[in-house]
Amino acid sequence: MPSPHTHPVRVYWEDTDAGGIVYHASHVRFFERGRTELLRAMGIHQSAHADRSSPDAILFTVRRMEIDYLKPAFLDDALVVETSVLEVGGSRVVLDQRLMRGDQLVAEAKVTVVAVGGNGRPRRIPADMASAFGRLQ
Repeated sequence: MPSPHTHPVRVYWEDTDAGGIVYHASHVRFFERGRTELLRAMGIHQSAHADRSSPDAILFTVRRMEIDYLKPAFLDDALVVETSVLEVGGSRVVLDQRLMRGDQLVAEAKVTVVAVGGNGRPRRIPADMASAFGRLQ
């Protein structure tokens, strides 16, 4: 299995609750950044595919997300989002995402994203994209 894609994130005030602990919804944003940067590293720039009027439009939308919050993260922590591809199907990709502080696992998510066209309906992932995801399994 290839190494996971990594993306560093820093915890800012806006990411925390009144006690300086990362608010649960901030984990979702961190995981989103990790997925976006994985796509960018694969050469898939979402803005290039986001013209909903184009018949070639393809967007990835979250279908399912399970998150386990294991340890608190705090203001100013330097974290890393690790993203690995678990499964690639006709229109979906299942990812494992881990939020790390050094060697400590802070949170883990299993995320299913579905490719949709400009009309919002599921569509098959183009062969070149599916192949790029497949190489990361």
